[in-house]
Amino acid sequence: MSKSSKAVLGLSVLLTAATVVGVHLKQRQDQQRLRDGVIRDIERQNRKKENIRLLGEQIALTEQLEAERKKMLLTEGSQKP
Repeated sequence: MSKSSKAVLGLSVLLTAATVVGVHLKQRQDQQRLRDGVIRDIERQNRKKENIRLLGEQIALTEQLEAERKKMLLTEGSQKP
């Protein structure tokens, strides 16, 4: 085998190995990104549930406050001569 043939073969093997390693690293990166996306989605869903729960509490407290204000207004109105 001539020196140029060996050089071309060596370069081809090197480039092929680099391509294989690069593809594997890219696949690992993509898989990790997918896993991270799932985790972010779960966290987002949990935050949404918590926000809905807090909104429900705020609505209940607002209704309670409005009922107390209405009761106070009725009490003040009945106390006036």
